[in-house]
Amino acid sequence: MRNLTLLTDLYQLTMMQGYFEYGITDKSVVFDMFYRKNPYNGGYAICAGLEQVIDYINNLHFTEADIAYLQSLNIFKDEFLAMLRTFKFTGEIYAVPEGTIVFPNEPLLRVKSNIIEAQFIETAILNIINHQSLIATKASRVCLAAQGDTVLEFGLRRAQGPDAGTYGARAAIIGGCTGTSNVLSGQIFGLPISGTHAHSWVMSFDTELEAFRAYANIFPEKAILLVDTYDTLGSGIPNAIQVFDELREVGKLTGIYGIRLDSGDLAYLSKKARRMLDAAGYEQAIISASSDLDENLITDLKLQGAKISLWGVGTRLITSEGWGAFGGVYKIVATENKYGEFIPKIKLSDNVAKVTNPGIKKIVRFYDKEHHKIKVDIVALDDEHYDETQTVIASDHNARWKKMALLPGKYTLRELLVPIFKDGVCVYESPSILEIAAYAKKEMATLWEEHTRFINPEIMPVDLSDKLYFLKDEMLKNFNF
Repeated sequence: MRNLTLLTDLYQLTMMQGYFEYGITDKSVVFDMFYRKNPYNGGYAICAGLEQVIDYINNLHFTEADIAYLQSLNIFKDEFLAMLRTFKFTGEIYAVPEGTIVFPNEPLLRVKSNIIEAQFIETAILNIINHQSLIATKASRVCLAAQGDTVLEFGLRRAQGPDAGTYGARAAIIGGCTGTSNVLSGQIFGLPISGTHAHSWVMSFDTELEAFRAYANIFPEKAILLVDTYDTLGSGIPNAIQVFDELREVGKLTGIYGIRLDSGDLAYLSKKARRMLDAAGYEQAIISASSDLDENLITDLKLQGAKISLWGVGTRLITSEGWGAFGGVYKIVATENKYGEFIPKIKLSDNVAKVTNPGIKKIVRFYDKEHHKIKVDIVALDDEHYDETQTVIASDHNARWKKMALLPGKYTLRELLVPIFKDGVCVYESPSILEIAAYAKKEMATLWEEHTRFINPEIMPVDLSDKLYFLKDEMLKNFNF
């Protein structure tokens, strides 16, 4: 388990020293982690990275080497550095489980702790959840475009460094990919790994046929042959068919077999390849494709009738092409007064979208009972109670005249935030990555089709409860600088 304690911004440590010198290290506060806009201008996001947050919190401690480095900066006092030697997280964290469909301005993670602990963990939490949620969301879009076909994550060589490739592969599985080319991710997270051969394999033999024959003899159960090194239709596919004939003659054509296209007009080539393979008696042969794919290109290829059933998606998935960052933020929403009461806090801004929602909150998700599709999310104060015997009126907090009536017997509900840490101890058992992926697949099924459109998706209602709305309104009216 890696010690990521110094994976932080310097100002977290300078603020901690300030709290320490002012004697307010025991002041309890609440922070929310949330995001403001769906990636890719889409209709949803998928939350990911919680398991790594748990690992980070569990392993949070300053080593003597860490202390020595901070001391060398000549900006921290010895008394503060001495305090860091016994530093650990002792607070409470609630979070949305990994794989959950989420929407803007919902608290994905809520921290209640003393000010120095809650402040310090901000950077690492944002780093972990922002990255994995972004890649999981991108992967889900790619898988939607593939319309049930197998999608593999092939992006390690183009990722922005080892961690982005390794944890990105994990997030891609959560988003719907069924495997990855990344062997290290397979080892660490138990992910299914997959791969065939490169053009260099073909070019290292005297002929393309020899290369195909050698590969198929070594891996007859997974004979996927890359056919575009020289001439896809003139030599690649005919040579692949000859090798399949040879395997069939000796009874070895019993596993997965087919071809991979990595260049050219994939729609045209795949249709021609399908006809050639079928004519040779290989109707079960897979036609797979790579070549800078993403959800938009896959959608276009599907519209053109491409005969591809397995997609290897690399660069544009692992680097989240089209949307550079998830944009999650971490804001203080309540502080404890001298009487032990939590007082709501609000951040104002000239940018209306950056005004925060005050108080200790939860997310209540309401589903249409007949179809089990999401109707609305209500962000409510934590002490509010909802049950399925109530008539609930959801009001658009940006246009209060727009209302939705949820009638008893017509909806089900659940609260999304679950306890992760209590008194500094992890009380949550992380599911396996494949269990998270299965859960995420069920979550995707709770979205109406109009929310999964790539262009102009319908925006899911995320409303404030009346109690939270009026609290926020009152604070805005009476705010004192």
